[in-house]
Amino acid sequence: MQTTLIDQGLNLMLYGMGTVFVFLTVLVFATGAMSAMVRRLAPESDAALLRDNDKASSNDNIDEKVRAAIKLAITEHRRR
Repeated sequence: MQTTLIDQGLNLMLYGMGTVFVFLTVLVFATGAMSAMVRRLAPESDAALLRDNDKASSNDNIDEKVRAAIKLAITEHRRR
């Protein structure tokens, strides 16, 4: 039996869409696996550790006038 042009077009469309779907599915799983591997194998960066330490120590070193000025500036900014 001879296939029509419409049948060939639909066949090509389904083949193409199936290929893209499979590729994107593999890509999602590969990205998730790589993210899990990096989280497990890579140590926490030094910048994040320093930033956490600076937060704890910097709050103690702020003068009360500076703290009040920062609070006022934040309040003014939120009002706009």
